[in-house]
Amino acid sequence: MVACPECENDLDIEEDEVDEGEIVSCPECGTDFEIVTTNPLELNRVEEEEEEEEEEEEESEDGDYD
Repeated sequence: MVACPECENDLDIEEDEVDEGEIVSCPECGTDFEIVTTNPLELNRVEEEEEEEEEEEEESEDGDYD
């Protein structure tokens, strides 16, 4: 079991049930983490700026041109 780096809540994540690059959220504080490695399980906080950039890229790929 791994603890949330933000709030120290125990995260119920099984190493063999997740993949590297997968995003998981802490049910206690709501912070999103990317799984960096699965053995040992290592998490990296997903920054909000990265999420916003990904959303902008998706919107531009949709072909919405004014």
